Amino acid sequence: MSNFTKIDRRAFLKGIGGVSLALPVLDAMGAEVADQLPRRFCALYTANGMSLPKAEHDIADWHWFPTAEKDGKFVFGKSTEPLSPFRNKLSFMGGLHHPSGPKADPHICSDMWLTGAPLHNPKPGTFNSAGLDQVVALHTKQFCRQPSLVLSIDAGTGFLSRTGTISYSLEGRPIPAENSPRRVFDRLFKGDRSSVAEEHAKLQRRIKLVDAVVDSAKSLDKQLGKSDRERMEQYLTSLNEVESRLIASEKWIDIPLKKQDYSHVNLDATNESEPADYYRAMFDLIALAFDADITRSVAFMMNREDGMGISDTFPLKLGLSKTHHNLSHATDKEGQLQFAKYDRFLSEQLHHFFTRLDKYQDRQGSVLDNTIVLYGSGASTTHNSHNLPTMLAGGANMGLKHGQYWRKDDARMANMYLSILHSLGVEVESFSDSTGTLASLVFSKA
Repeated sequence: MSNFTKIDRRAFLKGIGGVSLALPVLDAMGAEVADQLPRRFCALYTANGMSLPKAEHDIADWHWFPTAEKDGKFVFGKSTEPLSPFRNKLSFMGGLHHPSGPKADPHICSDMWLTGAPLHNPKPGTFNSAGLDQVVALHTKQFCRQPSLVLSIDAGTGFLSRTGTISYSLEGRPIPAENSPRRVFDRLFKGDRSSVAEEHAKLQRRIKLVDAVVDSAKSLDKQLGKSDRERMEQYLTSLNEVESRLIASEKWIDIPLKKQDYSHVNLDATNESEPADYYRAMFDLIALAFDADITRSVAFMMNREDGMGISDTFPLKLGLSKTHHNLSHATDKEGQLQFAKYDRFLSEQLHHFFTRLDKYQDRQGSVLDNTIVLYGSGASTTHNSHNLPTMLAGGANMGLKHGQYWRKDDARMANMYLSILHSLGVEVESFSDSTGTLASLVFSKA
């Protein structure tokens, strides 16, 4: 019999300024709470679509979507072949689209990938709507140290219509992304726990400073013109994100981090390093963050649209003949083949990530079994907003049944997102322009 006092699961801490904060899930709350399934979500975005060569190219085996079956099962194409060891832990989803996609500028498809917002006709005073990852974060933040982790190949938010982030707040504002493995590591794992009192005092000072800056910025905002107000809104979104992380850190500071081995993480990798080194460092950090239950919501923008950002040069570093955006516009056989070879490179990085997630163990199953990974693009190929290449992985303990190539013409992406939310235990009635959950055997409990 344990000798600790059982804490009510509805217990709250009083935070800064009297704000109530739900306690994290602790063993002291009892097994029925502490043993609850940790439900996690990870969105991985690659720009410019995938290689979907035409029949006359005679390279169907390089098509990103499966084009053949054997013994009643889909056959991996060469561009996704590295993922074949995870056949029973992933599924391809075909025919998905956002109804607002064809109406919007095709170069901003990354902005709507997780939101489905009508960017061609936004509501007055807004540009976007809440992203799927942030809706997940809203419902999982009380269980972990950080509400969400937003990553990108390029730091910050970029600029309107060419953003460097796929994550949008509940108010529809872009959330700044981090792109440095070392800074991500420092934020998530580094901290001197020898002086808890000193850490408390330091956090209190930082929170007060952010509060003061926010108040000053709001006062200044009233005196600005329209364009300056938009810039100020992005700045305030950044500050709000910082403040939410600081407040989350405050309630966890007395609880030690899980002991982990970080020796395999290459913190010296940058987006100017070898592409594989950089991607694997970022994926290693995401896997460690999930394993330590530091966050349960991650969004990682692996490439930017329209030839923007350093990732556009990655194919050149790998020995291919053109930049990523140029390859996406290739209509000849050789161009589509090279585009597919870059898809294969990305599949190799996903294999690394899935291997990490499958190795780490929760109380019930692997971290991969308790994480729904969404991988895809906001265009199919050459800025086409239909049949968006989409893959789901993990989530076995949330009822996802894999090894499938599901497809249906003009299926709504938001319906799949609603199915993801229900699988995660987020029982909302709708998401974006959803009309219901997705009629797919992949989601057995949605």
